[in-house]
Amino acid sequence: MSIKQGQYQATIIEQNIVENKATLLLQIDPNIAYFDGHFDHYPVLPGVVQIDWAIDYGNKLLACDGVFAGMEVIKFQQPILPNMQLLLTLSWEKDKQKLYFSYTADENNYSSGRIKLEMAK
Repeated sequence: MSIKQGQYQATIIEQNIVENKATLLLQIDPNIAYFDGHFDHYPVLPGVVQIDWAIDYGNKLLACDGVFAGMEVIKFQQPILPNMQLLLTLSWEKDKQKLYFSYTADENNYSSGRIKLEMAK
């Protein structure tokens, strides 16, 4: 079995961080490894990857330093396809231990939700 090489993150075109909020303009490159096998003739970015990216960028950019502890109000409204540009908006509410995320483009919502994080021990 051969596994194609690919990248595992989108390309960040722009990013802006202000206090507990971050916005990232992402280029969803067609060679992202997660497209492999996720529908051969209609590749879509898996929802679990969208959540993982939100947690990863939240930890790196907003110092959430948490590990996954649950999800709330997760909505996948439209598929994320190769070659798209999306705005990932993150907001960290430390007192609630919740990371809010949304992927949008041109006034369209692609996915959103809240992720409960527990502090790493």
